[in-house]
Amino acid sequence: MPEAELDNRERTPESDLDLLEAAARQGGELALSYFGQGLETWFKGNKSPVSEADIAVDRFLADRLLSARPGYGWLSEETADDRARLNCRRVFIVDPIDGTRAFLSGGDEWTISVAVVEDGRPVAGAVFCPIREEMFTACAGGGAFRNGQPISVSNRLEVPGATLTGPHSIVSNTDVLAAGFQKTEILRSLAYRLVVVADGRIDVGTARGDPSDWDLAAADLVVQEAGGALTDVDGRVLTYNRARTGHPALIAASSGLIGPVRAVLGDILR
Repeated sequence: MPEAELDNRERTPESDLDLLEAAARQGGELALSYFGQGLETWFKGNKSPVSEADIAVDRFLADRLLSARPGYGWLSEETADDRARLNCRRVFIVDPIDGTRAFLSGGDEWTISVAVVEDGRPVAGAVFCPIREEMFTACAGGGAFRNGQPISVSNRLEVPGATLTGPHSIVSNTDVLAAGFQKTEILRSLAYRLVVVADGRIDVGTARGDPSDWDLAAADLVVQEAGGALTDVDGRVLTYNRARTGHPALIAASSGLIGPVRAVLGDILR
């Protein structure tokens, strides 16, 4: 067996998390060097914006992470998909700047999102919000943390009064408000939207259909390790590193609240 492959077999989620956290911080510093500058920007085929900052951070993270784990696969929003990843047991799943619209408009909620997925599920993840100076981390079985302090989802069990974050079309929906949800600020980074649920600041996070692996993998693990769940409207957990990287509409909440939330939001999100 090649030495690099043997070395990767011996890696642990804990050592991977150390690598992810350091890389996310460095990637955040690089992104900040572009923040507020006049950047070259363009639109991808799905009409989402991308800038030279996204590409620079993507290249940095690819070099930093793959040089440390040469046997791991790679999936990033800003890198052409190499299907060789499908044959890798462990894969880096990366969004170099999650919330590019927020980044380009001077918002403060954009993040660097990096994860290691093993056999389809995240085992280490870091979501870094440079402007707010918040680092969210999780390791499978090891709990979830913000800036090194343990975090947990809220203990609310009923929909009436539950705070909700998501796209405007959900949080301002008349049926959603009639059910008793309390809308909160619109967070343009989906990863950040999910980790604030993990942190107990907001009870429920939502996403319309077709979020991608890179939007979700790191934050999914943070939510899980904080005592919550991220599922589709039928209650299924997500599988990552498949040929198709998109997912259906999603809900994040505490394990005790997510069932009642699905009952209310299921038809609205479908």
